[in-house]
Order: sequence, then C-alpha cells, then structure tokens
Amino acid sequence: MAERLEHERVFDGRVFAVDRDVVRLPNGREVTLDVVRHPRSVVLIPVPEPGHVILVRQYRYVVNQTLWELPAGSVDPGETPEQAARRECHEEIGQVPATIVRLAALLPTPGYCDEEMVFFRLSGLDEPTDAAQLDEDEDIEPRVFELRDAREMVRRGEIVDMKTVVGLAMI
Repeated sequence: MAERLEHERVFDGRVFAVDRDVVRLPNGREVTLDVVRHPRSVVLIPVPEPGHVILVRQYRYVVNQTLWELPAGSVDPGETPEQAARRECHEEIGQVPATIVRLAALLPTPGYCDEEMVFFRLSGLDEPTDAAQLDEDEDIEPRVFELRDAREMVRRGEIVDMKTVVGLAMI
C-alpha cells in the first residue's frame, strides 16, 4: 500500500475535487500525484421489456456533442447506490423501477480518478406518482431502442460513451 506523506486540496468543485498528494509507493519511490475525487455513481440499464433498452440523448458541453447514453448520475451523500438508481431513473426517464439488480461495480479511470460506477439493470418500469426535477445542466430526451439496434449504433460509432458501451454488453 502507498503511504501519503503530504496532502493538498487544489480544487473543490460542484461535481468533483482535485487533490495533490505526495506519496511513497509500495516500491519505495516518492511521487506527486494529482487525483480527481469523484463521488460514486450509478449507471442504469433500463429494460422496459426483454430485448429493449432505454437510452437518453443529451448535450455534453465538455465534448461539444449530443450523445446517446445510458442514464447515470452521482450517489448523493447518505444515499445507497440502489436508492440513487431509483432516483436517477425517475429523474432521467420519468419512470420508477419495480426491480433493481446490481450487475457490477467498475473503476472507469483508476489512473487519476477514484470514481466507482455501479451498474444496475432496472425492470418493471412504471409511471411515477410525482414529477421529477432535472439538474440545471440537463436537457434529456429518453427513447426506447431495441437492444440489437443500440449495439449496432455502438458498432457504427454512433454511441461513443464508454459506460454505455460497457452497460450494453452486460445485458
């Protein structure tokens, strides 16, 4: 295990923070590392019926593109991943799941970020009794796809979001 010798928070933002740590690695070397601290997130694979999946289309400023993605979001403080999956499903596709099955927990970028993405398959989707509130930066369009069509979109390069590619491979 590495030993942290010095620690400095160099950025504290709305979505993530950045730490600069001086560490002694297991091999004895001392190095300075910048680490993105990101809360755990959930990736939803909403299955309205067998052979179908719901994707959301949204504009992503960072890459200046509108992308088709699986719905996803951060786990709020005090919330379990399952609770976050239910909340995000309501917020992003306007439905609530009867069944939530945890499929995997993966580290998307462990070279510089500590985020863990927890993947869930959601089924038994139904209309909620109350309206959801989107985040201020979200303009989301949900759409049902046949699973084979979504996978073909990956092959054609129309789906380029990695969490979505991985999630589609899980079902």
